[in-house]
Amino acid sequence: MAGFNKWIFGSLGFALTGTPIGAAIGFALGALMDNASGIVPAQPGGPRKQFTSARSATSGDLAISLVVLTAAVMKADGKPTHGELGHVRKFFARQFGPAHSAELLRLLRDVLERDIQLREVCVQIRGHLSHPERLQVMHYLIGLAHADGNIHVAERRMLEAIAADLGISEKDLASLDAMFRGPSTSSAYTILEVDPKASDDEVKKAYRRMAMKHHPDRVAHLGEEFQKAASEKFKNVQQAYERIERERGM
Repeated sequence: MAGFNKWIFGSLGFALTGTPIGAAIGFALGALMDNASGIVPAQPGGPRKQFTSARSATSGDLAISLVVLTAAVMKADGKPTHGELGHVRKFFARQFGPAHSAELLRLLRDVLERDIQLREVCVQIRGHLSHPERLQVMHYLIGLAHADGNIHVAERRMLEAIAADLGISEKDLASLDAMFRGPSTSSAYTILEVDPKASDDEVKKAYRRMAMKHHPDRVAHLGEEFQKAASEKFKNVQQAYERIERERGM
C-alpha cells in the first residue's frame, strides 16, 4: 500500500496539517505522519508544489475526503448495501483510475470499521474546498444515498448534518436532492430554489443564478467523472427551467 500512501496522503496536505481527517483515519496515517510536509502534487504523479489553503482542490485532494464522507453515509442506516458499494466502486474507478480506486476501496473498508469525527472532517474540508466543489461532493453523496432507490431517515439526517458542516444551505441541499427525483413541477421549483408563486422575471433570475452556480466549468479541474456529474446537474437545472417555462407559457 506504500505507493498509494505516497500518492493519496501527499495530495492531501490539508488533511494532515489540520489533523481532523488524519484523526478520523489515524490508524492508516500513523506510519505516514513523517511524510506530512505540506508539499503536494498538483495531480497524482504530477509536479510537486507547496500547498496553500487558498488554492483550489485537485482530484487528488478529494480522495480521502470522499472515503471518509462515503463511509459516514454508508454507515448511517447500518451495513453497506450492494447498491451502495456498486455506486462507490463505479465512481471511484472512473474518477481515480483502477489502481487508485482499488486502494481507496480497501481504505474505505477500514474506515467503515472506525468511529469518524465527522464534524471536524467537514469543517476542515469546508476550509479548503470552494463552494462549487462542496456542492459537487454533496451531489455525489446524495447519489450514494439514492443508490438503493430509497433514502433511509438516518441517511437523510446524515446528509443534512454533512451539508450543514460543509456550509451548504438547506435550499442548496433540497435543490440537489430534487435532482434525483422524478420530473415534476414541484421538483423543478425546488431545483431552481425559487417559490412557485414567484414572477416570471424572478424565475428567470433564479435560473441564471443556478446555471452559474452549477456550471461544469467550475469543477472541471477535479477530473472527468466530477465534470460529467456536474454536467448532469447543470442539465437538471436547464430541464427544470424549461418545464416551468412551458407550463407558464413564458
